[in-house]
Amino acid sequence: MKVREWDPGTAPAAELDAVLRALNDIVTVDVPEDPPWRANMFREYLALTMPGESRTSWLATDDGGEVIGHASLLSLEDIGVLELTVVPSARRGHVGTALLGAVARRAAEEGFESVGVEVIGGTPAVKFFEAQGFECAFIEMRNLLDLKGVDWLRLGEMAAGIGAGYRIEYYPGGPPPELYAGYAAAKEAARAGVIDDLALRPSSYDSERLAASLRTLHARGLKPYIVLAVHEQSETIAGLTEVVVPAQRPTRADQYDTIEVPTHRGYGISRAIKARMLFELRAAEPGLLDVQTWNALENEPLLQVNAELGFKPDREWREYEADVPELLRRLKS
Repeated sequence: MKVREWDPGTAPAAELDAVLRALNDIVTVDVPEDPPWRANMFREYLALTMPGESRTSWLATDDGGEVIGHASLLSLEDIGVLELTVVPSARRGHVGTALLGAVARRAAEEGFESVGVEVIGGTPAVKFFEAQGFECAFIEMRNLLDLKGVDWLRLGEMAAGIGAGYRIEYYPGGPPPELYAGYAAAKEAARAGVIDDLALRPSSYDSERLAASLRTLHARGLKPYIVLAVHEQSETIAGLTEVVVPAQRPTRADQYDTIEVPTHRGYGISRAIKARMLFELRAAEPGLLDVQTWNALENEPLLQVNAELGFKPDREWREYEADVPELLRRLKS
């Protein structure tokens, strides 16, 4: 077994195909309810990052050169974000430990005190990372909405159920630039009410980062859809919801932030904008089969809204964190 640093941006197409096959082998065993990944913009998905961020990747190969594992370290401002996968047939052969060692050494070189990783509940990754000394810092539940089972008549009533004095606006591809400042301000106003996690998927709280985020999403093959609630008297954004449809998994959409500005709560905004979003997705993405969203178990209001829309709990999604110096000591011993 060999571990080597790997650049997906310049890698031969055959290597990308091998990584894609390995990823789908893992999906088939660990999360068989998930759709397989496709080659569409797979290189861009792996290689591109936000300005000011960087990602280093590694491959593990067997004696015959076959890809049996992949890892990456995304360098954010305060934390390194780890991804690590090993094909089922190669597990328990120290492949994961070797990849983790490469990541930990790079994290130390870059000066990170800690690394975080998202782990899907009910998969072997839970025991692996706990055995390596990672501690669970945050748990949320993934919820899935099967679009075949949606009651569209009832959903229409929800979309129309927003309070008087608000209107709903829809922006496929992202809001126009003239709304960036107000969009970011709405996120900033709602930040105090966000359940505190490890920020492994940081949001955009200023207009420049929002613009960069939208450019990066498109460049990676992730098409955003945005629905806003606008307070008509002040013409300010009172709420927003974001959904992204990845080119690599076009049958499943990912729900990003749903936000109500605190001063506008109590007017049915979250329910109405999320319901409107589903109508727009049905028209814009006819191949879409379902939508996945993640919610903290403590976020009861949004959990209730999702339940009314038809989302059903699926799997725990856990964020684990490890101290880098301690992780290196464990790996050496």
